[in-house]
This record gives sequence, structure tokens and C-alpha cells, in this order.
Amino acid sequence: MKIRNHHIRWFLAIAGVAVIGIVTWGWSAGTSMAAGPIKIGVIAPAAHIDGRAIFQAAQLAADEINAKGGIDGRLIKLYTYDDQFQAADAVRAFQRAVQQDGVVAMTGVFTSEVALALEPWAARLKTPLIITGAASTEIDHNVHNHYQAYRYIFHEFANSKFIADAACDFAHDILVKDLHYKTADIFSESAAWTIPVDKEYEKRLPEAGLKVLDKINFAVNTEDFSPIYSKIEKEKPDVLITAIAHVGVKPVVQWRQQQVPMLLAGANGQGGSTAFYKATDGAAEGVIVGTTGANGAAVTEKTPAFFKAYVKKFAEDPAYDSYTEYDAIYTLKDAIVRAKGTPADKLVSALEKTNMVGVTGPIRFYGPKAEYTHDIVYEPGKTVGVYFQWQHGKQVVVWPNSVAQGKIQLPSFVMASKS
Repeated sequence: MKIRNHHIRWFLAIAGVAVIGIVTWGWSAGTSMAAGPIKIGVIAPAAHIDGRAIFQAAQLAADEINAKGGIDGRLIKLYTYDDQFQAADAVRAFQRAVQQDGVVAMTGVFTSEVALALEPWAARLKTPLIITGAASTEIDHNVHNHYQAYRYIFHEFANSKFIADAACDFAHDILVKDLHYKTADIFSESAAWTIPVDKEYEKRLPEAGLKVLDKINFAVNTEDFSPIYSKIEKEKPDVLITAIAHVGVKPVVQWRQQQVPMLLAGANGQGGSTAFYKATDGAAEGVIVGTTGANGAAVTEKTPAFFKAYVKKFAEDPAYDSYTEYDAIYTLKDAIVRAKGTPADKLVSALEKTNMVGVTGPIRFYGPKAEYTHDIVYEPGKTVGVYFQWQHGKQVVVWPNSVAQGKIQLPSFVMASKS
């Protein structure tokens, strides 16, 4: 009996150790699962200059954050989706990202048409969507008008009205005061984002000192700009104030080929990237571009380091939405830390309380009662971005004066002021 009792005690001891091991393994596995990667989606048109810029900036930010231990010890895992400029493709990708891939938030979006198509799905799937490239004011109005459902959508890029306001301030300070220009044609592509831009241009350019002679809208698939430029030359404006993003290379190349004697200046979504200059084979020389940042200019104390890191990693200058996408990943990091996790409603509450400085300027979002709900707060003098001119293949910031790196140089075929 003594031998038998000994064996029983030995068996119970081994079993106890096994049970403890199983419980411990289960607790460790659960902890490991809970501390898995934070999955963030990024969506854009991969074949486009600005789409590639979104993906690259997200990767740079994620790599930096992961190199420093991630977010509360959890690494970021990016999931990328190519929307190919198609709203239907974007919606399918968003559904897959949330329902299959398990992303906790989506960032990116280049075109307003895609952004507007994704908003209802961010609401239905209760998934934060931070838009970093599209500009239409309707994005913000939808959040304002349907706040309870659409509160998951945030807009970390200045909307069309604010883009136009910055352009008009630049026009007043540089085109009117320095170059003494008096007249302008509005030169914009036909797209959702340019409708409010054109409206603001028509209102504020005269206030800035430029009489608007004509408003020219062209289809984004326009191949031949010669008839348009011939018409413009007959009107003889001093400057063409642009609002282009989907297109960019063709109007710029043909502007130089036709030696159109008016300066091209204004919002230009593709124009901020080195890839754009190369794509025009240097025809962009002399073009003036409004964008979020350029050539390492110290928009904030963080901007020069971002610019340097981006160029080092990708061997090209960042486009406008590189800056906003980079900020968006850090904005999510900040919100996740304050929310102590990634549950959607807690994340939304944390995002609404965002108050930080990014590479584009101060980052705060308008509240539910504001006209532009969840758009980034526009602060004249702080969140206006910059205007630069392509000079000898380089970006030279010419406005605002606080970060200017040089003065405008008129191309040889562009006329100076008639005054």
C-alpha cells in the first residue's frame, strides 16, 4: 500500500504541474494575442504619384514608430490597398480590410470621389477613417450633418476652401504686392474637390487684388490643351491660378511647349514631388506650386527631419499628401496611447481631443458643431502650407516669408506685369 500511495502522490504532483503549465501557457498565449500588432490600413491609387506618396509616408512613419518599440509595446502592421481611382474598388477594399484583415483604422484616400464613397462604410463598419489626400468640403459636411453615424471620419488635410484661401493669401502677398499682377484666369480640373476651390477663388481673388477674367474648367482626361491655351492668350491675364491634382503633367508640358506667356501658380497636387518634375522632363521649371511642405522648409520644428528621412528612404521629394499621411499615422499613435487601446468609439473620442504638432503644423480637429466637422483646424499663419517655385530642378520656397528660401524667377517666355 505504501508503494501504491507513493505512485498516486507522484501522479498527482505531475498532473498538477501539467495543469499549472497549461493554465500558464493559456494566460501567456492570451497575453500575446492581446499584445499582437496594431493593424492599420492605407488606401490610395498605387500607380499615381500622390498615391505612391501616401503609401511611402505611411511606411516611413510606421517604421520609425516600430523602431522605437511600437505603440505601448505593440508594433504597427500596415495593410495597403490599391483603389485604382475607382470608388467600387475602394469600397470592396475597405470591407475586406475591416471584415477580413482586421484593421482598426484606415488612412489615405487621394480623390474626393473615393472619400465620399467610403464615408458611409466607415459609418456602417464603425471604423475610424483618416483622409489625408482628398479635399472636398462635402467630406466634412457629411460628418457635420450625420454626426452620430459619421463621427468615425476625420480629415487630416485642409479642405478645398482652405486650400483656396491659402492660394489667395499667397496671391495677395506675392503676385500682387511683389509682381504687381492685376488679372487672372482660374484654371482648374473638373472634379469634386475643385468646385468649392473655384467658388472661393471667384470670391477671394478680387479681394486679394486680382481681377478674374475667366474661369476655365477642363476634364481630367483632357489630352490637348492647345485650344485652351490659345483662348487664354487672347484674354491676356497676368497669371493662371491653378487647381489641379488628378492631371498635372500634360497641362504643364504643353504650357512650356506652347510658350504660354502667363505664369502658372496655385494648387497643384502632383507638383510637389520630384517625380512630377521628372515626369514633365523639366517642363515644370518656373511653375509655382502650393503644397503642405517643400525642400525641408521649417513649417514646424519636425518638418526638416521628416523631409530628410523621406528623401533618404525613397530618393524623391515628398508630395503634398506625404506630409499629411505621415502626420496621420502619428495622430493615430497619439490617440491609441490616450485611448489605451483600439476600440473604435474610444479611438474616436481620443481623436476628437487631438492637440499635437505634426510636420504640417498644429493638429486639432473641428468639433461636431463646427461647419467643417472633423476637418483639421485651419490656422492662418500656421497651417497654410507653403508655395514654392521649381528653379533649376529644385524647390525654392517663396511664401510665406517666414520660411521663404528665395524669390520668384519668371521663365523667359512669361511676361512681367504690364503696369
